[in-house]
Amino acid sequence: MKIFVYHTPELTPTDEAPECAIAVDVLRATSTMATVLAAGGEAVQVFSDLDLLMEVSEKWPAEKRLRAGERGGGKVDGFELGNSPLDCTAELVEGRRLFISTTNGTRALQRIQDAPIVLAAALINRASVVQFLLEKQPKTVWIVGSGWEGSFSLEDTVCAGAIAHSIWQQTNSSLEELAGNDEVASAIALYSQWQNDLLGLFHQASHGKRLLRLQCLEDLKYCSQTDILDVLAIQHEPGVLKSQNK
Repeated sequence: MKIFVYHTPELTPTDEAPECAIAVDVLRATSTMATVLAAGGEAVQVFSDLDLLMEVSEKWPAEKRLRAGERGGGKVDGFELGNSPLDCTAELVEGRRLFISTTNGTRALQRIQDAPIVLAAALINRASVVQFLLEKQPKTVWIVGSGWEGSFSLEDTVCAGAIAHSIWQQTNSSLEELAGNDEVASAIALYSQWQNDLLGLFHQASHGKRLLRLQCLEDLKYCSQTDILDVLAIQHEPGVLKSQNK
């Protein structure tokens, strides 16, 4: 298995695709997706375009859908949800499809949606992602951070490092064997330094600071937890992710 880390969707190669691609948007899209599926949501369908989201979701019965829209960290007017995983209770989401569009995370998923295997990962479901990779042993894995409007983000990179670090530890591979690019070593180093204070790292992150200004400290606390959800969010058709029960 060769792992490649890309800090933003724009940095991924355009002339090739991996056997498995993983989108990461810890704050907060992929954390929300994992939470919804773990709470019994039927599926998560992602959109970069809000108008298209409205058009497609209108074809679903109102009681079977939820719309989540976020721009700049805030909820889009007219949507039931923004992008907070804490709002996604089982009472609200069970049996429903979440139609979601966010500033960064949905763009990452759309960039990689043509790969044979597409996953959505966050710190909260890291162990499930690692277990899947160890079982399937894909030859090439891209971990694609969402970043913030095209730029590097600490929280997505530390999650990529958390995934790569766990695989590195459990396979007894050398870093040279595992790492497909330099970013893998740097992501693992970031995780190794901050693994016992991920919330502290989020306070250093520009998007973490942005969410703190929006009074979202509880979201940061929740998203900084590791391995609390036993759920794998896997793409079943382009843009549609469902839970794969292990």
